[in-house]
Amino acid sequence: MKRKNLSDPLLKFFVTIIGLFVVGVALRELRHIFIPFVVAYMLYFLFSPLNALLQKKRIPLFVIIPLNLGIVGFITFGVSRFLIDSLLKFTKDIDSYFFKLNHIVRDLAGSIGVNDPFFKYFSLQKIIAKLDYKQLAGDVLTYSLDLLGGVLFVLFFFIFIVGGHTAIFNAFKRRYVTENKMRRFQKIEKKYLTQEITIEENLEVEEKIEEEKHETEIKLEGTFKEITGQIQKYIISKIAMNLLAGILVTVILLILEVDFPFIWGAFTFFLNFIPSIGSAVALIFPTLLALVQFETVGYGLLVAALIGLIQTIIFNILEPKIIGNRLDLNPIVILLSVLIWGYLWGIIGMLLAVPLTAIIKIIISNSKSKNLQFITDLINRD
Repeated sequence: MKRKNLSDPLLKFFVTIIGLFVVGVALRELRHIFIPFVVAYMLYFLFSPLNALLQKKRIPLFVIIPLNLGIVGFITFGVSRFLIDSLLKFTKDIDSYFFKLNHIVRDLAGSIGVNDPFFKYFSLQKIIAKLDYKQLAGDVLTYSLDLLGGVLFVLFFFIFIVGGHTAIFNAFKRRYVTENKMRRFQKIEKKYLTQEITIEENLEVEEKIEEEKHETEIKLEGTFKEITGQIQKYIISKIAMNLLAGILVTVILLILEVDFPFIWGAFTFFLNFIPSIGSAVALIFPTLLALVQFETVGYGLLVAALIGLIQTIIFNILEPKIIGNRLDLNPIVILLSVLIWGYLWGIIGMLLAVPLTAIIKIIISNSKSKNLQFITDLINRD
């Protein structure tokens, strides 16, 4: 008997590990399906407040869906236009940037006494000349086509999610809320009906049973709605915080006349989905450009200080107050999630790692299972 008790937890552990491995393989092999699906669902949560408002005004879905797609298309076109214009400007001015960067590296090498010919006669043009342009052009074309296909796939999923989310929500509700509700109702009835009562007390007992059933039903349905509400709040708040940071960085760089402010604003928006690492990368690139553009360390430090201040205020002070400390993740968990999701889904996985981990945390934190509560405690920052 003891041997069975010892083997059961061990068996469950290995079954869980095998299950996670199988899920991981499926997520990696089917990433071309799962990535657009996840992005489309996040897009659905982003539009859900607007769609709920429109549905209250009895606007049909066949009007709401094209409206959502029009908004997405307008924003995508606007952002793409800014980025493409900035890249075209960069290609026109690229020779001047190369000259300034070569000058900075050579001066720095001379000032610290480095006599290596590579640094003494540093030339970025010579390094770039060694690249295989045919392969590079082929890779860019392939990536562009993959990106276009991915965007179309996201919009395709989004159309069906907007129309079918309610049915999915109700299916989960029936599976997890209704069944749990019936079990609770049976316990309530058993608690009262097993007692010896008179005929006069029967009506009062029935009223108590109905009252407890109603309270239980409200509690279970409220918990289920709270989970989806928390996910929606997190996605909308996180996107809003990143967008605010991107806009402020763009404005600051416009004021300081640093080139390509819209590109660095877009970098700030996307990269800050990866905490700490993304923020550092979003700070380094505009700082290096300012250093090359103005050829002065002081201006580069000023840019770094202002971008760092914006990111600190938004992501360390403002974001926790809006999203809530409940969704704070352990830094070790953040690192592991970025590595794991990055391995499974590449760069997109790294960008989605923290939102996906936060959503998983929201779901399991509402469970009463001791094992899931233990996992929640491990994920928590505190």
